[in-house]
Amino acid sequence: MKSNGREAVQHREASALAMFPLSLATVTRSLIFGMVVLLAASGFSATKGSLRLNDPVKVSGQTLSPGDYKVEWNGDGPDIELSISQGKHLIASVPAHLIQSKVSATANAAVTRKSDSGANNLVEIRFQGKKTSVDFSEPNAGSAQAGQAQE
Repeated sequence: MKSNGREAVQHREASALAMFPLSLATVTRSLIFGMVVLLAASGFSATKGSLRLNDPVKVSGQTLSPGDYKVEWNGDGPDIELSISQGKHLIASVPAHLIQSKVSATANAAVTRKSDSGANNLVEIRFQGKKTSVDFSEPNAGSAQAGQAQE
């Protein structure tokens, strides 16, 4: 009878392995797939910042009221799509460009420029401690006029 018990255990083990055949190739493929998904997700992580406006400004034709905003974009640029939110509400999604400076910004700043009509246009957002800023100016627009920084 002892051999019968051993045979039953061996039979159960064999049937369990048959139900879940894990070969080295299957495990390796699963691990590689998991790593690819993890790396892809980290590659698309969003970059975030904050923006405080003291006066109404226009950006890409949309007017932003004074207040605190969150900005977010994906990718390393130079061309990005910037999302501007207030609280949980998406206010605007606008095209922009990332620019690199040699020195880090000393404070968060919204750089504006008055248009011919007198409206303040948002031309750049600078982030405290970062060398990267977001630029809204047209590629061939001149930068002869100094912008007004708002903290």
